[in-house]
Amino acid sequence: MAMKILRVFFFGLLLLQFPLLHVVRCQSEIEADVEGSELGIVREDVQDFVGGNFKPAPGVETICFFPKNSAKVVPAGEKTQLLVGMENVGESPLNIIAIEARVHLPFDHRMLVQNLTAQVFDNASVPPSTQATFPYIFAVSKFLQPGTFDLVGTVVYEINQSPYQSTFYNGTIEVVEAGGFVSVESVFLVTLGISLLVLLGLWIHGQFKRISQKTKAAPKVEVGTGTTDASMDEWLQGTAYNQSSSKSKKK
Repeated sequence: MAMKILRVFFFGLLLLQFPLLHVVRCQSEIEADVEGSELGIVREDVQDFVGGNFKPAPGVETICFFPKNSAKVVPAGEKTQLLVGMENVGESPLNIIAIEARVHLPFDHRMLVQNLTAQVFDNASVPPSTQATFPYIFAVSKFLQPGTFDLVGTVVYEINQSPYQSTFYNGTIEVVEAGGFVSVESVFLVTLGISLLVLLGLWIHGQFKRISQKTKAAPKVEVGTGTTDASMDEWLQGTAYNQSSSKSKKK
């Protein structure tokens, strides 16, 4: 019975991890999608910058806001908007190329969960000593398991035709199931917990029943005074034992 309970428990854990593993496998086989922005026409050389690894430029500061969403709650499969603020304190104007983001596991950023859609810009620049804000709309996969994940967002730009990259957000987001207060995971965990409790109760009841059956089957041992058989008295007549018994009675 104990082995059966363990099998049910591990099977439940496997079901919980399957959607997450499915998303990781799918996202590792595809590259980030690139969409055109309403701010201009997408240049053909943008693909050379998106997904690159560039250093940040000196004199460029970034900040990130989640409008009307201070808890950073992201419904799975639905669009979420954030605002990227940039301040150029340098001497040269900078041109925004794209904003991109990735979703990682919180305990290990080497585990990529999803590459989010890159938002590409054209004719979007920030002059020196100027601040500007750019929107970024993204949506995590609807198959993503609800829970806490890390979002890493970067903005790619160029100054004097040299590419740079700055991280505007590197923190946690809370992915929830869209359109419901109770997630499938919560229902499954409650059902699994109740099932385990029922199996544990049946196992304990079986153990008590087995112990009670063993107690009833044990042989009874009677303790009391012994009785002397008459035939044994006749057999002992004339022996030393009988004579000593007679003397003790006379006394």
